Amino acid sequence: MKKKFGALLSVGLAASVMLAGCGSDTSKETKGGKDKKDFKVAMVTDVGGVDDKSFNQSAWEGLQRFGKENGLAKDRNYKYLQSQSASDYQPNLQRLVRENYDLVYGIGYLMQADVQKVAKQKPDAHLALVDSVVENQKNVANILFKEQEGSFLVGLIAGSQTKTGKVGFIGGVTGPVIKRFENGFKAGVKTANPKAEVEVQYAEAFDKAEKGQQIANTFYDKGVDIIFPAAGATGNGVFTEAKNRAKNGKKVWVIGVDRDQYEEGLPEDVTLTSMVKKVDQAVFDVSKQTMDGKFPGGQVLNFGLKENGVGISSHKDHVTDKALKLVEEYKQKIIKGEVKVPGTDAEFKNFKVK
Repeated sequence: MKKKFGALLSVGLAASVMLAGCGSDTSKETKGGKDKKDFKVAMVTDVGGVDDKSFNQSAWEGLQRFGKENGLAKDRNYKYLQSQSASDYQPNLQRLVRENYDLVYGIGYLMQADVQKVAKQKPDAHLALVDSVVENQKNVANILFKEQEGSFLVGLIAGSQTKTGKVGFIGGVTGPVIKRFENGFKAGVKTANPKAEVEVQYAEAFDKAEKGQQIANTFYDKGVDIIFPAAGATGNGVFTEAKNRAKNGKKVWVIGVDRDQYEEGLPEDVTLTSMVKKVDQAVFDVSKQTMDGKFPGGQVLNFGLKENGVGISSHKDHVTDKALKLVEEYKQKIIKGEVKVPGTDAEFKNFKVK
């Protein structure tokens, strides 16, 4: 009897060890013990919409890549909610939190106040805000970019390649983020071509393509031959105007923004280059960290040239060797800290070419 009991005890202990071993394998689990296949992540667009061919679309592309690479189901494990107006921001964020999404993104600085309110209402929720900061809130990851650095590089190209000595910048809604685009671009233009003129106008909208086209029409009529719009879907109107003029035999250029907008210039081929702001990569990275149980709550994550968070697109067919050489030279200077690109009006005023 004692021998039988001992044998049974040995089997039981062996089984316990095997079960313990299985339980300790967390390679397929989040930090809280949740199976990674059940991880849920979603985003709320701003009024530009998920198909703005710019900022929101880039974020959604990053989320889709994350979902596909991790075997997640679209609409169940990852999805987006579109905002038709600013009044949709908070309800959309709240809805995703109620649906128990493990991470919810607010795309764009216009959502800062709404993300902050929802974060305070739901302290157990994990939220991420792109392009602004919610201070003193440990359940919000803050994602920022050094837009001025990427804009500086395309400014160098515009300043080098303008034939008329006049280039233009069209902003969406006035604010710190778009000001970084503007001032970085102007600094790049002036570095490459101190005599160049830079026309600047804000549409005060991210979803008005007709407004972007109207401003572009005015700029091109003034002799501007290169326009850099940082205006979300409003910037799509700039491409429309440039293509219309190209059809009539006039050579003007557009510099794309946020993602490679080469295709937006086709078939007339009016995209000179694009300032790539890698929102897609940032969304992918923060989603991966959160799924791995390392949610960067309360942190400010800043993506610049050094972090490979901004740059110029791979389509360089229309960029001269001279301009590319200048881009590479100043890229290294910025990364090494030898040149600090201005992001505010005050910094631009005091900016000196090096």
